[in-house]
Amino acid sequence: MDELRKVDIIRERVGCSYKAAHEALEKADGDVLKAIIELEGKEKVWREQIQVTGGELVEKIKEIIHQGNVTKIIVKSGDKTIVEIPVTAGAIGVLLAPHLAILGVLSALITKCTIEIERKEDK
Repeated sequence: MDELRKVDIIRERVGCSYKAAHEALEKADGDVLKAIIELEGKEKVWREQIQVTGGELVEKIKEIIHQGNVTKIIVKSGDKTIVEIPVTAGAIGVLLAPHLAILGVLSALITKCTIEIERKEDK
């Protein structure tokens, strides 16, 4: 497996930058699992869930994003994931708008859903 593929695997699993993934891979002598364990040990990740009705969905997501310190928002209806939104500094503006538009349409069809919020805090 080439180094770029290894870095991509690490980034997908941990949600870090290319630089952090590359540095961890070098430190782990090319071992992907060791690099992932190293990166996961550096940050604390927690998830919280909020139950909302369809009509509250878009406003609640905007409120959550405004609070900051959020890396991912997952909207579920029952056990099914409706949409997964990575929240990065670049996604706050133009990139986030299509997700909110889709959720606006879907919120009329959904009576009850769960918002799962992923937050990360570096040690």
